[in-house]
Amino acid sequence: MAGVEEVYRAAVEPDPPVLLDVRWALGDPNGAEHYRAGHLPGAVYVDLDTELAGPHQPGAGRHPLPSIAALQSAARRWGINADSRVVVYDNSGGLAAARAWWLLRWAGVTGVRILDGGLAAWRASGYAEATGSATPRRPGDVVLTAGHLPTLTADEAAALPGAGTLLDARAGERYRGEIEPIDPRAGHIPGAISRPTGGNLQDGVPCFKTADQLRERFAGVTGPVGVYCGSGVTAAHQIAALATLGVDAALYPGSWSAWSSDPDRPVATGEQP
Repeated sequence: MAGVEEVYRAAVEPDPPVLLDVRWALGDPNGAEHYRAGHLPGAVYVDLDTELAGPHQPGAGRHPLPSIAALQSAARRWGINADSRVVVYDNSGGLAAARAWWLLRWAGVTGVRILDGGLAAWRASGYAEATGSATPRRPGDVVLTAGHLPTLTADEAAALPGAGTLLDARAGERYRGEIEPIDPRAGHIPGAISRPTGGNLQDGVPCFKTADQLRERFAGVTGPVGVYCGSGVTAAHQIAALATLGVDAALYPGSWSAWSSDPDRPVATGEQP
């Protein structure tokens, strides 16, 4: 994680970090407008649906991983070089920015962090914002390669509860199968344990919980760990929280949107895995 004061100080250095604004929320298509209304000075807007996800493919879920070529092209457009430090943020507690954090690390960018508290923390500190759109001073030259973070296929996600822990990062009511607002079927992957992503944040504050609080939250999570959510976006936030504890968790990119669209995949409901 990166703190607001640290990012503020770094912004005036000769080689400041690349700032990426990932303003996105399910059901809100106006991220670019929110960005133009106010963002960290110098931050470049990143469109989650088109730049942090690939084209829709049958069975791949709502936000399939982009091709490495497409991601590299976008990263260069954002101004990322081989040695760049990158800070990603949003205005929703990191729930969207974590997708950029995970994807860039998966593609080999090691120096990327999430701004803890995001735009809300920046504003609370009284720092200035910019309006309109920003572009990098020059295009980047980063070369990306896939596979630097672990992922799970559907079969691997199905088998994981027998060998380790599979975490469902969606809201509890979706896990239990009480509601399903967007995907084909309600419920969860058999054997998965409910750990809603929102529980990674402090009560009433869009910042990650302390390390001790996260240890308590993930007590009992053992063995190989995998995480899924609705479409592979907010699960990245769970992976970031686990990473602060030294736990390397794998992402099931297709997540529930892919699993539930396959009629041959079993579905569990209720409180129990």
